[in-house]
Amino acid sequence: MAVTAELDHVQLVISTAVDAAFYREIYPELARLGVDPVAHYADAGWREGRDPAPWFSTLAYLTINDDVARAGMNPLQHYLLSGRLEGREIARSPHATAYLAEALRRGEDPAWRPTLTPPAARRLAMPPAALTAAERAAVAAEFDAAYYLGANADVAEAGSDPLGHFLASGWREGRDPSTAFSIADYLEVYPDIAAAGINPFLHFIFTGRAEGRLPRQNLGFRYRLIADLVAIEARVARVAAASRGVALEDPARLADAFAASRAGWTDLHLSVSHDDYMANMGGLQICLQREAARIAAMGRDHLHVFPAKPWPTVRAEGEPGPTGVVWNGETLGVFAAEAVVAAVAAAASAAAPGARSFAIHSLLGHAADEVADLALAAGMKAGFFWLHDFASLCAGYHLLRNDVADCGAPPPDSAACGICVYQPMRARHVDQHRRLFERLALTVVAPSAPTLATWRGRGSFPAAGEIIHPHARLVPRTGCGLPPPPGPFRFAFLGLPAAHKGWPIFRALALKYADDPRYQFLHLGMRTEGGLPVAFHPVTVTDEAPAAMPAAVEGLGVDAAMIWPLCRETFSFTAYEAVAGGAAVVTSPDSGNVAAFVEGEGHGRVLPDEAALDKAFATGEILALARARRRPQLYDLAFSGVTADLVVGTAP
Repeated sequence: MAVTAELDHVQLVISTAVDAAFYREIYPELARLGVDPVAHYADAGWREGRDPAPWFSTLAYLTINDDVARAGMNPLQHYLLSGRLEGREIARSPHATAYLAEALRRGEDPAWRPTLTPPAARRLAMPPAALTAAERAAVAAEFDAAYYLGANADVAEAGSDPLGHFLASGWREGRDPSTAFSIADYLEVYPDIAAAGINPFLHFIFTGRAEGRLPRQNLGFRYRLIADLVAIEARVARVAAASRGVALEDPARLADAFAASRAGWTDLHLSVSHDDYMANMGGLQICLQREAARIAAMGRDHLHVFPAKPWPTVRAEGEPGPTGVVWNGETLGVFAAEAVVAAVAAAASAAAPGARSFAIHSLLGHAADEVADLALAAGMKAGFFWLHDFASLCAGYHLLRNDVADCGAPPPDSAACGICVYQPMRARHVDQHRRLFERLALTVVAPSAPTLATWRGRGSFPAAGEIIHPHARLVPRTGCGLPPPPGPFRFAFLGLPAAHKGWPIFRALALKYADDPRYQFLHLGMRTEGGLPVAFHPVTVTDEAPAAMPAAVEGLGVDAAMIWPLCRETFSFTAYEAVAGGAAVVTSPDSGNVAAFVEGEGHGRVLPDEAALDKAFATGEILALARARRRPQLYDLAFSGVTADLVVGTAP
């Protein structure tokens, strides 16, 4: 009775805010059942991540306002009763643009959106050549040519006039005219502009600004990540379809290749991961390269298997699983998983038993039984399972709710888990990993203590043992290194400019303080985002050049590096590389081993949140980390042999 009364109250509160027409149109399966939109959203709709109106995103509100999610409260009810009075942010539904475009096609005019008058639409839809000299000058005054060329290398290489390119085709391709204006945001927020087919930048300059329209959304990068989320089921379906079309090699090639071995299959190392470590670049791939090099030096044969197509999840029974094979450093091609198991069984059984080992670095793209069958076919049951991420706890292997907020792997039946895009595949991940641990005797290896603590506290797998084995350690160097260069405080971002690594936060700082003479912003990595007030220095770390990043940090005199991932890092090479080169590390409490490394060894600052980071720059507090003030110790990095250390007993 109490539950019914509570539900009645929720319906009463939200009844005037739920857009019934919108709800029925974007959820036609509910419309066919004849459900009442208010009643459905009040009870089940919000728990299923459905949106009640074009102007309100359920997932965005619950993600941004974690306290509401934890309380299990209807988000629209909370916003109407208190959230709006507290100034809490809301975001538009990802379905809003399509809904409004369809409404416009039908000749309808939803009252809650701004409208574009026909004369203005006709004028602004004219070709660029029709602009008067005065109009073109007005556009040029707000167009950032340097940004446009920096952000669009193809335009710069072609020697095109940047403004001419933007007016002719650039805006249609989604290229922004400046950092202050977003083509995508303007077209999403104002679908009447999209429907009219006019250049949004021209509209803003000549009409939109006077109408109070905004040049870009101020909801932050997390809103964009949520808006761009693709259902995990759709991602799996897409890669499954692609996997079905992969051509398979003749299994006879495996037998021929296996016949040419280093150790006649007596001594063997088997490794399993999510991709071909020889063809791709990243932290895990470099770990596998080092492992492979040490295994080769030991004289063992090395078999590596990986999914032919990159999967976002583990595979389930019935899903296609073409398997890539690397044998002693040579890529053999792609084979059916069962063909690989059969070939391994034949080769291993014909050889005398010797020193054999295996390591599972990632189960993504694999099925548990196939991996277990492969290890057993090679004559092994005991092996190692690495915690490079938290895929054994959830399909969202970074433990980021909707890719924007640390979730800490809450109980699967909790409201906090239920609102996440990865929840539908969480049971699959846990079940597949439990199956793996049940069939094999796996020792869990974590590269850091915080990683093992998170895994141990959230999982319940029957592990044979646990080991902490860092990927690298700092070895103090003699001498003082290069003297700190004169000039502004050098603040750097290391690595790929990815959202989950904190790039949008660094980007915002660089834009805000670009004209502040106290600071200089640098990016060290393989590629960057062009057009920003950031000095880019290409740096590529490989097994042949393992110290490329520390050398660049030292050579450029970087004072501090922002290692601010949204997720819990299991190790973080970049944090160690920054410190090795003399930079302090600035990070957040949610960064996993980065925060533990910084706090435990005094290698920088752990700031409570992004507001504190901004305040440190505004007040100049960050300048306390200047290299000239700290006179930092420099280090060499001693890299581990990964699993090779464990199989010969040299790990600490």
